[in-house]
This record gives sequence, C-alpha cells and structure tokens, in this order.
Amino acid sequence: MNETYTDTISQTTREIIRRFNDAFLQHDPAVLPQLVAADCVIEDTRGTPNAGRLLGREACLNRWQPLAENRETQFELEETFVAGERAIIRWRFHWGKDENESVRGVNLMRVRDGQIVEAMGYVKSND
Repeated sequence: MNETYTDTISQTTREIIRRFNDAFLQHDPAVLPQLVAADCVIEDTRGTPNAGRLLGREACLNRWQPLAENRETQFELEETFVAGERAIIRWRFHWGKDENESVRGVNLMRVRDGQIVEAMGYVKSND
C-alpha cells in the first residue's frame, strides 16, 4: 500500500471521527445515521466482557443517538489518534459536576468507505 493511499484513508477516517465526536460534544445525534455503516459492530462498555455486542446500523444508532442527545451528560474529548482506517478516541464522560461523577474511557474505531464499521469501547475501572 503506498503512502499517498494511506494518507487519503487517514484523512477520510479523521473527518468521519471528527464528525462522530462532534455529534456527542454538541448533542447532535442527527448526523450519526450517515456515519454508521449497515454492518457496523459495537462492543459496548456496558455489561460483562462478553456482553454489550451490538450488530447493524439500527442497533448501533439505538445505542449512540440517545447518548449523544442527552444534555444532562457531557463527553470531554481528551485525544484522537488516526492511522489509516483505525482511530483511537480517549474521552471522559461526565454525568455530574464533581470529578467523581465521571469516568475515563477509550474507543477503538474502524472506518471503511467513509462509514464507521467497528467501535470497541473500554472504560477505566474504579477498582
């Protein structure tokens, strides 16, 4: 794979992930349907390690849209790293004003043909 091709893929991934992050930061879930592929897979942060797997656009949107829309919570973007079709998003999720009312996490994302096809979410444990 040549460098120009990889750079083009990275640029596309960077733009899709920026728009994805903006949906959560600005509480605007309307943009999400165009960003999520029909065969998207989420491995969610909820449940046991083998639970929380969502398959398909509808299931993924049913998880992400209410989360993006909720104005009683806030995502804080800490860092985004893109390499080819892969992206890493480090974030903090706030559900209250106190630092103890937040959790840090990371999403490992994959973009193919301008849409998100995979999202694996992990949360830093309080243990």
